[in-house]
Amino acid sequence: MADIIPLIPRQTVPELSLPLVGSNEWSLQGAPARKLSLLVFYRGLHCPICRDQLRQIQSRLYDFERLGVGVVAISTDDETRADSTKMQWALNRLDLAYGLTPDQARQWGLYLSSRIGTTSIGVEEPRIFNEPGLFLVKPDRSLYYAAVQSGPFARPQVHEIVRAIEYVMKNDYPARGEVVSV
Repeated sequence: MADIIPLIPRQTVPELSLPLVGSNEWSLQGAPARKLSLLVFYRGLHCPICRDQLRQIQSRLYDFERLGVGVVAISTDDETRADSTKMQWALNRLDLAYGLTPDQARQWGLYLSSRIGTTSIGVEEPRIFNEPGLFLVKPDRSLYYAAVQSGPFARPQVHEIVRAIEYVMKNDYPARGEVVSV
């Protein structure tokens, strides 16, 4: 298994291509030309906090579209669980990609967790799954922003992400956190 390597702003992120629920495939390389792509890595069908976050993101899709930001939610869930997520969580407008491998998760600097049982919403955790991560990627595949978590709690708020993107675009604010060595 690959080591967790933190991604560095202004540097190229790994290529990522995954199947989409109800569609063919999503690819970062093949994503429509946008000002930014928002990749939301979520824990999977078992996570009620993910459900709430993805519903909030879906409710703000108009804002992301207005700002030229393409959005995709990604998990290690298999096709059956991803289909259930889309249906049970009523995510009819949000693209859901599935089948992220542990090695791909590690390439993106995500933490992995192992099953500890059934969650508060009565869904069994998968054997291995990724913890949350949120990435803004520029069309040249350079990282603009990353938020990676080792657990499900205290995620960036969707309204704050929208406000930050508005500010960044209005002020041509550069990606920060780019210094690798001092």
